[in-house]
Amino acid sequence: MSAHALNLPNQLQQEVEQLAMSQGISLDQFILWAVTEKVSTLKASFQQIAYRQGASDRAVPIIRGTGIRVQTVAIAAQNWGMSPSQIADEYDLTEAQVNEAIVFYAANQEQIDRSISAEQSLEVANG
Repeated sequence: MSAHALNLPNQLQQEVEQLAMSQGISLDQFILWAVTEKVSTLKASFQQIAYRQGASDRAVPIIRGTGIRVQTVAIAAQNWGMSPSQIADEYDLTEAQVNEAIVFYAANQEQIDRSISAEQSLEVANG
């Protein structure tokens, strides 16, 4: 097993410590359990979603084999009102890929919305 340093925001660290204590396990065990659960969920549920290294060195969820970001599909669906079939046609995807990206977005909405907001702020600042 390898060791990794992990920086957590203070609020999240407090919540994780409380949850670990309520489960009667160490913080390390809880983090290992949570990461294992997340990895198995992603492997089982989202076969069409992969990650690539983004410009900010953050992992960016994309539709496997395409390079199209999940956030692009989310924006097309929510902001532009496009249907899954319209998005599929526009980006040369299958409807199954689009639907899985939409479900993935719903499951990870807070994180993806933060990424969208950060990118929009950069565009405004640079533009």
